[in-house]
Amino acid sequence: MELWSSSSIIVFFLSVFIILCTTEALVKLPRNETIPAVLVFGDSIVDPGNNNNLNTLIKCNFPPYGRDFVGGFPTGRFSNGKIPSDFIAEALGIKELVPPYSNAALQLGDLLTGVSFASSGSGFDPMTPKLASVLSLRDQLEMFKGYMRKLKMMVGEERTNTILSKSLFLVVAGSDDIANSYFDSGVRRIQYDVPAYTDLMATSAASFLKELYGLGARRTVVTSAPPLGCLPSQRSLAGGTQRECAEGHNEAAKLFNAKLSSQLDSLNANFPQAKFAYLDIYKPLLDLIQNPQKSGFEVVDKGCCGSGTLEVAVLCNPLSPFTCEDASTYVFWDSYHPTERAYKVLIDEIIQKGVDSLI
Repeated sequence: MELWSSSSIIVFFLSVFIILCTTEALVKLPRNETIPAVLVFGDSIVDPGNNNNLNTLIKCNFPPYGRDFVGGFPTGRFSNGKIPSDFIAEALGIKELVPPYSNAALQLGDLLTGVSFASSGSGFDPMTPKLASVLSLRDQLEMFKGYMRKLKMMVGEERTNTILSKSLFLVVAGSDDIANSYFDSGVRRIQYDVPAYTDLMATSAASFLKELYGLGARRTVVTSAPPLGCLPSQRSLAGGTQRECAEGHNEAAKLFNAKLSSQLDSLNANFPQAKFAYLDIYKPLLDLIQNPQKSGFEVVDKGCCGSGTLEVAVLCNPLSPFTCEDASTYVFWDSYHPTERAYKVLIDEIIQKGVDSLI
């Protein structure tokens, strides 16, 4: 059991005071409503560095990742800068960055305002993290239980329960299931057709969300799968000689999204004291890809790193040739993940539509 000294507790309360005084909310919540923390689960879209010390190839704590991050430092975020969880926490007025729970330098105040348990390469399908040697959603739940124990030591059980009930739980997963476990590796394609596999994914997602509910989550936002067939890597692997969007991948994503949305409807009906919100990112990202000029983008079919067609994780490294000079004109940073600017455009659009209605 971890114990903190009186000096640590003082530092904790000072850090909380500073956070509350320096972060201005962009999202206007209903009167008397607060969101004290953002707690994040899922994959590389919201992993700020939990894979850094894992024995896996699915990590990015080296240049050129983080090139446009504060100080140009590679943190383990799969982008050139910030990722969606950072922008969401900032928009809610909580803090500018959501740190990884596994970070040994984690500040005490971060426990109160939220952390990420997400692991790049993970998914709803239990097979997916095994293929990538990363943290499963089950592992992430165990980390969350450890987080809860620390929080109870700090503020007591009653206050912890209140914090959890008012916090925003963000779940981002499913992309690696479809792209990697099903299409790229073909491991699941041997066992399932697309309808059966998306059933497995949606059922697994619902089970995970029920467990989160059982641990105190009452405001949960779950993102859809993106248009996976239009990611640069999937264009290269399945888009033919012209590297068109791989429509089979997109159809699988849309089928999963429909089933995920239905599962969330059922959860809302069965747990009326909680809210499970479906956040569509498929259409906004597809619109960004199909109409890049509206937001000032120029390149949509390849990433900034290297050739931009296949480079991701260890293949996107300091020796990668042809890495672009200005990532702000690219929708994608590597062959799988958007740039910081693309993430910012997408999150801003969500906020303008009214993220408060989701929570």
